[in-house]
Amino acid sequence: MGLVLPMDSLNIFNELSELVMLRINSCSEIAHPNSWIESKHHKDYDLWYIQEGRIEIRIQEEVYLASEGDLILFSPKIAYTATTLSSRCKFIFTHFDLGLGNHLGILDNFQLSGIIDGTLVEEEVRLFLDTYDQYKLSAPMSGIRLKGCLTILIAKIMEQYGRKQYRGEFTHYPTNQKLTKDLDKLQPVFDFIHEHLHQTLRVGELAAIAGMSEKYFISYFKQALGVTPGRYVYQLKMNRARELLYSKRYSIQQIASMLGYPDPFSFSKAFKKYYKVPPSKFVW
Repeated sequence: MGLVLPMDSLNIFNELSELVMLRINSCSEIAHPNSWIESKHHKDYDLWYIQEGRIEIRIQEEVYLASEGDLILFSPKIAYTATTLSSRCKFIFTHFDLGLGNHLGILDNFQLSGIIDGTLVEEEVRLFLDTYDQYKLSAPMSGIRLKGCLTILIAKIMEQYGRKQYRGEFTHYPTNQKLTKDLDKLQPVFDFIHEHLHQTLRVGELAAIAGMSEKYFISYFKQALGVTPGRYVYQLKMNRARELLYSKRYSIQQIASMLGYPDPFSFSKAFKKYYKVPPSKFVW
C-alpha cells in the first residue's frame, strides 16, 4: 500500500480551487451479458456507477466485488480485469482528467481508487444521475452541468476519505508512492507558510525548511503540486484577503499588514492583479 498523506493535505484543493481542472473525456452507459470479460488500463481516470448486476474486479492477485449502487474509481495506468457475476451488468462510465495546475496526477497522492459504497455519496450520485439523463438528451447546458456534478461527486469522495469513512483498496504502484512522498516531504513547508502568512515569505527561506537549494526546491515544488511556491503563497494570501474583506472588520491598511505587504498600495496592486478589481470595490 502507498503512504497516506495527512488529512490536512486535502486542503490543497481548497487553497488552490481556482487552479483545479476537471475535463470529461467521455460519459456513456453500457450493458454486458454474463460472458463479458475486459482486461485493460486507461490513460485517464474512469468512474463507473453500477446500475444493475454484480461485477468482479481483479487487480494482480486481488479480487474485489461491486454491486448495484456501488461506484468504481480507476486511476490511470491501473491494469484490471472485469467480469460479470450475474446474468448481465449495466453501468455508466465517465472518463475524465483532474489536475491541479499542470499536475494531472495529483489525485494519485490519495488512496481513492477502489470500490465506493454508494450510500457514502448518495445525494451527489442522485444529482449526477439526474444530470446524466439530461445529458443523454443533449439538453441545453447539460454538458456544463454534468461537469459540475462530477466535480461535486469527486469532492464528496475526497471528503469521505478525509473523514476516514472511505479508503480505496486498489493497488498503488511505486510511481504513486513517489508522488505521495513528494507532497509528504513538503508538509513542513506548507505548515510554515500557514503559520507565517502575515509575513513576507521568501522562496529561499522555504527552500531551507525543505532542506533544498532554491533552484531545486522550485522545481521540486512545481512537480509535486503543479504550481510554483510563489504562486502557492500568492493564492493563499488572496484567499485570506478575500475572507478579511468579507468580514468588513478591517481596513485595507490593516489587511495589508496582516498579510505581510509593506504598504496598502502593494497589497492593492496584488489584489487587483488577481481579482481584477481593487479591494476598495470588492465588497459592495
